[in-house]
Amino acid sequence: MTDDARTPSHGVGPHPQPWPDDPRLDPQLLAEGDRRNVIDRYRYWRVEAIVAHLDQRRHPFHIAIENWTRDPNIGAVVRSANAFGAAAVHVVGRRRWNRRGAMMTERYQHVHHHESLEDFAAMAREHQLPLLGVDNLPGAQVIDNAPLPRACIMLLGQEGPGLSDEARVHVGTVLSIPQFGSTRSINASAAAAVAMYEWCRRHASTPA
Repeated sequence: MTDDARTPSHGVGPHPQPWPDDPRLDPQLLAEGDRRNVIDRYRYWRVEAIVAHLDQRRHPFHIAIENWTRDPNIGAVVRSANAFGAAAVHVVGRRRWNRRGAMMTERYQHVHHHESLEDFAAMAREHQLPLLGVDNLPGAQVIDNAPLPRACIMLLGQEGPGLSDEARVHVGTVLSIPQFGSTRSINASAAAAVAMYEWCRRHASTPA
């Protein structure tokens, strides 16, 4: 923030006139400036135009998280999913989640809700998406050595208990993230980011 706390220092101000003749651009943003958390490519673009452009570039992996106690990490998972180009985020359990950590990226990222793990697993089968758990459980395969299909859903448990017993029944493989300290597990949103990065490291080209 600048000395004037009402004026953010990030983003861009009003666009010089004459304005570009581009239907993707938002007249209000052109007139007032664009302070959103978007890359420069999308400055002044309408939300619908950004979503449409992202839809042409999204990767075929999905990320999912259980939400039985309104896990506060979901907003950060959504933000990371947007950054890594996930096809969609799936919230399993409670519909409501804390959007603060998403930093408004939920406007550009497809987020789907599933009442139960059965509903979620049925969706995955319908779309032929293998379900992979992400948790440091006994017998889990280390993520950087394990098979990681291009089209898949990576499911995380909520902060603390990790994958529920019911979730473990539905996943075909559990992937673990190597750790070198004393803590039993890392934050769920951090684990999601590591898993998505590993998918991109294998399957995605470096963005232009």
